[in-house]
Amino acid sequence: MDTRLKKEINKRLIMASACVFIGVFIISAQTGPGVAFIVAASFAGVAYLALNEYLGIKANEYEMILKAIRTLAEDNFEEQIKENAGVFEPMKEELLALREQVKKAVEAKVKSERMKAELVTNVSHDLKTPLTAITTYVELLKKEDITEEERKSYIETLEKKSARMKVLIEDLFDLSKVNSNDVTLDISQVDVVNLMKQVVVEHNESYESMGLQLIWNTPEDKVEVSLDNQKTYRIFENLFLNIEKYAMKNSRVYIDVCADKNVEIVLRNMSEEPLHISGEQLTERFVRGDQARNTEGSGLGLAIAKSFTEVQGGKFEVTVDGDLFKTKMVF
Repeated sequence: MDTRLKKEINKRLIMASACVFIGVFIISAQTGPGVAFIVAASFAGVAYLALNEYLGIKANEYEMILKAIRTLAEDNFEEQIKENAGVFEPMKEELLALREQVKKAVEAKVKSERMKAELVTNVSHDLKTPLTAITTYVELLKKEDITEEERKSYIETLEKKSARMKVLIEDLFDLSKVNSNDVTLDISQVDVVNLMKQVVVEHNESYESMGLQLIWNTPEDKVEVSLDNQKTYRIFENLFLNIEKYAMKNSRVYIDVCADKNVEIVLRNMSEEPLHISGEQLTERFVRGDQARNTEGSGLGLAIAKSFTEVQGGKFEVTVDGDLFKTKMVF
């Protein structure tokens, strides 16, 4: 027991016992001083013992709460308070709730710090690669003995690498705006099925070369949702581009749209490579299904799709089941 608390309890016990002794002595004074003293002393002793036991129990309960607070201050979120805290039970429940909140906040901070470190590493990597290529090909173009065919090839490569840097910078800019709540939405009635088909047209040639068969399971009528057309187009663009990069060749891609109480959009495809990562991790920044980072892209596609879905009041979920990759949006 805490020394200060023990001293305070003893002080209170002595005062209470003294009050009992004086009170009983006065009441019993008519029986004579000797008898009054014995009766008063007896009552005071009983009072002292009873109060000592009661306050001892309460002191232990208090110590239990105090220990839990100290444990929380030491960032120990695992230790449980299993004993009943008596009169302090409501405080114990509040403390346990606070512990869970602090635990989540600490975990979120740790995750944020980790993501910041990864952000610097990955941005450096993804910018350095095309930048190095650009520098190299600029030096090659300076040579006077290159042929016109080589010159055209170098310029074409420079255009590709510049475009890759442009995409990465734009993706970073978009995510930055979402995270800072600096997003302006131009809401209108968007036919989501028609919008997806517009996106697919741009990828048809690649899908045909990969042998991908798109199977549409959508309502015959328009499926209109109040959304920002441009940002919703970007969501679908990122998802179908993801399919183009990672889907297994000569396989099927399923696009399901269900318009009931809410509009649910589900895209499913088989992955070319085994996926040893969770769906939740895939929606984090710079995370790719291709962990060797051999594919083109910023690794921000799913993160942007998720952010743009949520900023419009929707829900976005990625599920990985073996080699099956599924994205689900609900508006």
